[in-house]
Amino acid sequence: MIRIKRLFKSFSYAAKGLIKTFKEEQNLRVQAGAGLLVLCLAWFLKVERLEWALLIIVIFLVILVEIINSAMERAADVLKPRIDSYVKEIKDIMAAAVMMASIAAVIIGIIILGPYFIDLFS
Repeated sequence: MIRIKRLFKSFSYAAKGLIKTFKEEQNLRVQAGAGLLVLCLAWFLKVERLEWALLIIVIFLVILVEIINSAMERAADVLKPRIDSYVKEIKDIMAAAVMMASIAAVIIGIIILGPYFIDLFS
């Protein structure tokens, strides 16, 4: 049985975590802003429903990986001092994951939005 009060508490904790991460992580704000810009462009260009779905998936993927990156960085800092070489490697690897997700999102964005821009200016 679902306990509504417990469910709302869980959502409350998740919202607090998202807000805290958004306030403290500049990269998350940049990625969210870029995602919002892409969604505005998609609306302006009147992209198809499946294309909307793909754009939303990749935007949320980038944001999700950035949130995981932030959590992993904090966990690494708690477990080992900042000067430990493994902590640096963990942070570098997680940054690489965010970079790869971002590159994939840009490529997918170009594949989807590119033809609309070509049609717009031709």
